[in-house]
Amino acid sequence: MLQAPQRSALSGPALVRLLARLAEADVAESRQSLADRLSQWLGWTDAIALSSALDGKPPAVAGGARAFGRAEEEECTRVRRSLVSAIASASVLAGSRRRGSSSLSARMSAPRVAVDTQTDYAVFRQRYLALQQSMETAIGTLRGRLRALLATQAPALARLAVVDAVMERALGERERTLLGAVPGLLGGHFERLKEGEARRVAEAEATDASNAAAPLASDAWLDAFGKDMQSVLLAELDVRFQPVEGLLAALRAC
Repeated sequence: MLQAPQRSALSGPALVRLLARLAEADVAESRQSLADRLSQWLGWTDAIALSSALDGKPPAVAGGARAFGRAEEEECTRVRRSLVSAIASASVLAGSRRRGSSSLSARMSAPRVAVDTQTDYAVFRQRYLALQQSMETAIGTLRGRLRALLATQAPALARLAVVDAVMERALGERERTLLGAVPGLLGGHFERLKEGEARRVAEAEATDASNAAAPLASDAWLDAFGKDMQSVLLAELDVRFQPVEGLLAALRAC
């Protein structure tokens, strides 16, 4: 008995593993070290700025030092919860909840209809891009606020603030390019699910050719896609929040 080949287990961030599964891609582990990959992503001006930040004289500690406390912790928590809430409450992804609000009897008495092949991915793509923009803006503001606080603490922490600012400038465009490809990968997943539902309906029609009514279409595939899209957005949020978590850890240790 032939067995389908199994994809090798992929390590790395949940976002990468999730996208590999949804794209049905067998992604090989990179053999490059982090340093090698960074050397390819940084331009020569970025490399000089980073080297100066790491090896140069520690920057002077900014005036107006204040202790790290609950206000910053609570603001980080608030920003993250706000973004999670925006992802969870996105109306375009809440189809199952909207349909669930109708009565069972009304749904059972609804006419049998063919699958809606006109469902378009564009509205999902637009919403994904809007949520990405919200994440970038909110997290960027939060990151700058934490850097400003780091710069008032001690020379070593002020250096870390400079390094983080250099890295954000150097890798920002690369990050936008990579994360900007995510909606396209989800678009392929959307089309595969929609085509699968269309095949199901076609097979049902062929099996029950004597029934004049079209087979009952199901929105289960659309609900599944909405859940997958939310999972990807939450995994992307985790990746985007990593620099903030690093700055928070440095502040907690000072």
